[in-house]
Amino acid sequence: MTDKLSTFFDSGIYRFENSNAVFIDPVRAMNRSYTRFRVSPSAYYPRFFESKPAGQESKVSSNSRKRKRKEKKKKPHALNEREKIADQRHQEARPLLLKAHECLMRETDLLDVMSNLRSDFDSLRGCRDSVSTGVPEQSFFELGRVWQAPLYEITLNFDQHEKPNADGGSPIMQYSEQRVLPIFDNLVLNETGNDVEAEFLNSRYVIPRESSFYMSDLGQIHNLIPADSGCGFNLIVIDPPWENGSARQKSRYSTLPNRYFLSLPIKQLTHTDGALVALWVTNREKLRGFVEKELFPAWGVRYVASFYWLKVKADGLMINDLDLFHHRPYECLLLGQCHREAMDSKCLSKSKPVQDNQIIISIPGDYSRKPPVGGLLMDHVPGFKPARCIELFAREMISGWTSWGNEPLHFQELRYFVRD
Repeated sequence: MTDKLSTFFDSGIYRFENSNAVFIDPVRAMNRSYTRFRVSPSAYYPRFFESKPAGQESKVSSNSRKRKRKEKKKKPHALNEREKIADQRHQEARPLLLKAHECLMRETDLLDVMSNLRSDFDSLRGCRDSVSTGVPEQSFFELGRVWQAPLYEITLNFDQHEKPNADGGSPIMQYSEQRVLPIFDNLVLNETGNDVEAEFLNSRYVIPRESSFYMSDLGQIHNLIPADSGCGFNLIVIDPPWENGSARQKSRYSTLPNRYFLSLPIKQLTHTDGALVALWVTNREKLRGFVEKELFPAWGVRYVASFYWLKVKADGLMINDLDLFHHRPYECLLLGQCHREAMDSKCLSKSKPVQDNQIIISIPGDYSRKPPVGGLLMDHVPGFKPARCIELFAREMISGWTSWGNEPLHFQELRYFVRD
């Protein structure tokens, strides 16, 4: 095993030599947040593992794709002004993405590992069994809107241990402490150094060590603004539910009109030393224009760099043709700096400048699930370490972070984990 592979198995991040690209296995990266549980790779990767290695695809599927391309070519489409700008952005990013992809395809050892990322390697990591429940997933979005929402409570079970059963049956689970807390419009914390198993409406959830969540709608986010700016956040990651026809048609999650995001109190959430703001956006030019001309100025954020998330399949090939106009195999992460007051050069000097046009390569997980980027951004966060970090519109939790949104526990349900 090479040193790079050894580091990858530990961190989930594989860095290519002399390149601005990295490969991330989100499962390994997120597992650094847990002590008694592990994220299940088979639950994380439900897609893009059915493709065959390059050169082994059937002639039937190959001919089918050729026919589809010919059919599309018969209907030329004249680009409007906005589409021309989007195409120009694509042409600028294209050589960067191709070069990064070439780096990936040269790393044969990594490609071998990638092909098995979804397989059950948990036994190799000491995992005993995968957790399965027969209870349907909760819709936190719907529950938070009913009049009973203030009455719903979550039970946190601390210091879990098993007590032998006197009758010789299955051991009895006991806890040294239990806390019952309101689940909505309330900051729920796990300040311990171990995972906490929580219970809510007959379902169980895993809360990573030293983490917290605040589950509410957009109108309650102001409750997270600290009274002292010294308790603000140095890293703010945002994955808004942008209006998206595909998400709406598939009922994957609720979306919001762009204007709603103007009210996010980014500057008020920012630490005295400033914050690095990372915003996920799609490739729609209308959205990019909105972010650059309205959203960042309204938040008090100054743009500094763009990262690209290139999506690949288990065999390393891109999930779509790179030049497919409306379904390009990448998304953008826009980075900016925010300061509560006038920019302080002393604070800026404490962080490493962000290199523009970096490429993040990974196999996509469940719909709209983004790879964790905190490990890549931490060196660029202003202020002293450890940084205070928050994710807005979060659907999962990370050790050391605060997660806010109307469903931060979505991917924390026990069905997405295996026991260690």
